[in-house]
Amino acid sequence: MKRSWLMGLISANLLVLLALVFVYPHLMVSPGAVVAGHSEIATDCFACHAPLRGADATRCISCHALPDIGLRTSKGAPLLKKNIKTSFHQDLTEQNCVACHSDHQGPKLTQRSRKPFSHALLKLSVREQCQNCHKSPTDNLHRQVTGNCTQCHSQNAWKPASFAHDNYFLLDKDHSTPCITCHLKNDYRQYTCYGCHEHTPAKIMAEHQKEGIRDFENCAECHRSAKDEPKKNGSGQGEGKRKKKEND
Repeated sequence: MKRSWLMGLISANLLVLLALVFVYPHLMVSPGAVVAGHSEIATDCFACHAPLRGADATRCISCHALPDIGLRTSKGAPLLKKNIKTSFHQDLTEQNCVACHSDHQGPKLTQRSRKPFSHALLKLSVREQCQNCHKSPTDNLHRQVTGNCTQCHSQNAWKPASFAHDNYFLLDKDHSTPCITCHLKNDYRQYTCYGCHEHTPAKIMAEHQKEGIRDFENCAECHRSAKDEPKKNGSGQGEGKRKKKEND
């Protein structure tokens, strides 16, 4: 008799707790206060959550128009402090809001409402259009560059840049020229030395062939500094000069 009474009491308590979860979910299961922008729906968990399934992106989109996110409020009013330069949420591979956003603040000072953004979430067609979202750098070097950010920078982080010019060619006082002098058409994957130097490809070909050097199109492969002696991969000179040294 006592055991059945005890089981009945436990069952009743569980039913009451279950009912409270659905009636007052913001008090029973909420991981923390919502962000200030959602204060109006702080007690309406089902505005964002589907019962027993968690946050539902379709419910987010029912309030937030994708082209307006970061630019305007859900009511269409312009944001005084814009979070982004232009809209990009409509260019995501899938509409999964919780991939970046966590509306609840969580325990004090332990979580952010926005998770680190991954560029892998963007469609390939817009993934390298950095200027759509980011302001262009204004330093002397970057003012010469339009686009092509991924030639030097990774999408995982802006710093450090993956390219160090001095590892390929030292820009000394005699070679402090605008980038376009060597890199034509803003293509930094290619370069030419004939933008300044008077020698012609024909003369360079003849001179290098005398030394037994057949690869003379990639100047910086051997000439990494205007002051140093020509070196290939940091370990020698032309084939003809190497043979001469071996015979001496």
